[in-house]
Amino acid sequence: MIDDPLGQTLRFPPGFVWGVATSSYQIEGAASVDGRAPSVWDSFCRVPGAIADGSNGDVACDHYQLWAGDLDIVRDLGVDAYRFSIAWPRVQPDGRGDWNEAGLDFYDRLVDGCLARGITPYLTLNHWDLPQALQDQGGWAARDTVHRFVDYARHVNKRLGDRVRSITTHNEPWVVAVLGHEKGVFAPGLKDRALAMQVSHHLLLSHGLALQALRADGATAELGIVLNLSPFHPATDSAADREKAVIEDGLLRRWYLDPIYHGRYPEDVVEHLGADAPTVPPGDLVAIRQPVDFVGVNYYTRSVVSSDAPWDAKAAGKDTTAMGWEIYPQGLTELLVSLKRDYPIPALIVTENGGAFDDVLTGEGRVHDAGRTRYLAQHIAAVHQAIAQGAPVTGYMVWSLLDNFEWSSGYAKRFGIVHVDYASQRRTLKDSARWYRDFLAAQRG
Repeated sequence: MIDDPLGQTLRFPPGFVWGVATSSYQIEGAASVDGRAPSVWDSFCRVPGAIADGSNGDVACDHYQLWAGDLDIVRDLGVDAYRFSIAWPRVQPDGRGDWNEAGLDFYDRLVDGCLARGITPYLTLNHWDLPQALQDQGGWAARDTVHRFVDYARHVNKRLGDRVRSITTHNEPWVVAVLGHEKGVFAPGLKDRALAMQVSHHLLLSHGLALQALRADGATAELGIVLNLSPFHPATDSAADREKAVIEDGLLRRWYLDPIYHGRYPEDVVEHLGADAPTVPPGDLVAIRQPVDFVGVNYYTRSVVSSDAPWDAKAAGKDTTAMGWEIYPQGLTELLVSLKRDYPIPALIVTENGGAFDDVLTGEGRVHDAGRTRYLAQHIAAVHQAIAQGAPVTGYMVWSLLDNFEWSSGYAKRFGIVHVDYASQRRTLKDSARWYRDFLAAQRG
């Protein structure tokens, strides 16, 4: 029980898991070290204009070399869990065939390092860095990649599964499909809606088949998937805005959860897609509909939908983060409660939540990020409210532990609760990290 900056007293259930999260391409660096091959993001970063500041993940936070000190930071924050992802091209350079022992050894050290520090590892198999060798053969648009992913999942589980709490198949498959294959603003940078929807189906199919295979192999870790989700609100009460909000919710939320829980794609979205709807061979939906132990929820803001023009949070006078995203914590409560209402999900984990702010490192070596501290406090309070309304939320993880390579934004946006000086690789706890540490200490009495 603690008092947060909002003046509220919050008590979370016993066993509630508190954590921090990262992903491989955003922090590891060592892009061509110890047998790692290029990923689609290594290639995409070489496309002129693809990354806002022209940067890449070649070095990033150099976590591949500095992992032990980073885990010391995680330990000293007092969190329960560390969520990280495996770089597929580091452990299997071609996405098929031979395994890279040096890469697997790195994750052995990382997992063992977590356990030695009393930190529970939460593993993600795919946080977007598909081996470029597989992309050259069609990537997620090719059905064969589904089976290569299953092989990859089985091998990682064989190597690490006995020591991790959970295994997530995919992080935010919507991003891979839509931003990567329809909008073209993320790797691999393609612009084809029909292709994107086929990719979304293959991602879901690989999730289902991987869960089948892992359970057949006797996996002991909890198995699930992580989705980026938000509630959709019409900008006005017009019929056009309300109808568009329903379809947008269908494309983001129902498109991924309906197959997992109901064994079908939402009919209204299939009709909306028309000729761009994916080809779904017989048996695929049965394979996708596998029991999951948890659904991870990545939440940053709500979505306001207008049939006329894109809604602008700043223009509407809303408080926003440095990404221009509205700060809307009540949307997290609404989302979590709606998931409980609409799907028989056994456990929800907030696997990412955080904000980018324009941080300044002072001469005294401090970062006074009051905006981020308030953001975290507000959203943790929103999780508390969702639990009070019956949502089965079992954990919360801050995005992100470290400032890092923020995809198409490069290094211009900082989400970390720990500041990274990229020239020196010096880590500095921001005020938000100090607050989170004190919050957790108080939670435990």
